[in-house]
Amino acid sequence: MTRERYPSTVEVTERARLLTLRYPGVCRLAEVGRSRAGRPLMMLTVGQGPRNILVVAGPHANEAAVGGATALHLAERLADGRDRGIDDGSAWHFLLCIDPDGAALNEPWLQGPYTLRRHYEHFFRPCAAEQPEWLPHDGAVQSAALPETRALVGLLDALRPALQCSLHAIDVGGSFVQLTRDVPGVPERIGKSAAELDIPLESGSSDAFQWPSPGPGVYVMPPASDPAAGDGAHSTWTHAERYDGVTAIVEVPMWACDRSADTTPHPDADHALRTAGAALRRDLPTVARVLARVDPELVGTDGPILRTVRELVSIGPQLSAEWDPALRPPDAAPLPEMTTARVTSIEVYAQRIPLRAAAMLRRVAAVPAVTELVDAWCAAYEAAYRPRWVPVEDQVEQQARSVLAVYEELCA
Repeated sequence: MTRERYPSTVEVTERARLLTLRYPGVCRLAEVGRSRAGRPLMMLTVGQGPRNILVVAGPHANEAAVGGATALHLAERLADGRDRGIDDGSAWHFLLCIDPDGAALNEPWLQGPYTLRRHYEHFFRPCAAEQPEWLPHDGAVQSAALPETRALVGLLDALRPALQCSLHAIDVGGSFVQLTRDVPGVPERIGKSAAELDIPLESGSSDAFQWPSPGPGVYVMPPASDPAAGDGAHSTWTHAERYDGVTAIVEVPMWACDRSADTTPHPDADHALRTAGAALRRDLPTVARVLARVDPELVGTDGPILRTVRELVSIGPQLSAEWDPALRPPDAAPLPEMTTARVTSIEVYAQRIPLRAAAMLRRVAAVPAVTELVDAWCAAYEAAYRPRWVPVEDQVEQQARSVLAVYEELCA
């Protein structure tokens, strides 16, 4: 594999095996569980010591490729250092892909060309109940969760990591880090790296809409009891807190959108938010109508792709309730300052979700109506944000530097 393209999960595992052969006294590769389809969950460990660091790649199936590449990049760097006697007493554990079943459904696009249209031609991301990082709301992890989730929670309980890093990626936007506890020094570190690599910092992420931000591109999750914590309150991110561990969710973009870093006030935020909300409530029902027309052809099928499409088209209105002035209740908490970056993140989100639904529907029902939607919405997505491709090597470097920034500042 060259750094100009993403590795498959098979390539990641093979390179991890080669690393253990190159550094037999430093690296260990072990199976720590099995996926729902029986694929092995592989963990590469570098070094030994009383302080454990857990890095999780592939928590979302469409983001597995960059996470696997970053895990290898960090592991190789750390193994070389340990081999030369550089050891700070930390053991690094890299879960190479927590959702190999989902990752396999995305891999046809990994050979390129890396265009937005080709990305969505092979897009897959499972419904919420089938994403390994989400915990059951009742807390019955061992009896109710996915086998991948049980494996991850088991690792957290066994390792009690001082730091857990979850490697994520977005299609269009900027780089950012979400933390379960503030770690001073991180904003400056990731900002310097992003500037060097010409990657914008996501300075108003819709993923952390009401979270405090100690600096551009960094967000701190409120306590799990705070409604603003959102889905994070029921996740493996918070599970590490019982051992006084910190979790960092590290995001990098595949395509950069420079408006994601623009912190100037938006000239007409109210109109932009209403327009985005209306578009989301218009476009998801459009996919639902196409689904209803083709659904008889899919009777008896209930695969992971179709389950996700059905989930997305059913939850349209609630997806915009937090920020759309047309839906927000009068007694809702005030919106944060609506900068261009914050509005852009919401606008991207409002276009991304229907596009995902249409793209996945096309994979199981390639009828003209849904193909036309995917073509038109991909073109509109590109026209609206003028995204520019971030080379794979730069995506990996920014993600790796972000992980090291959190680790080094946490241990300082």
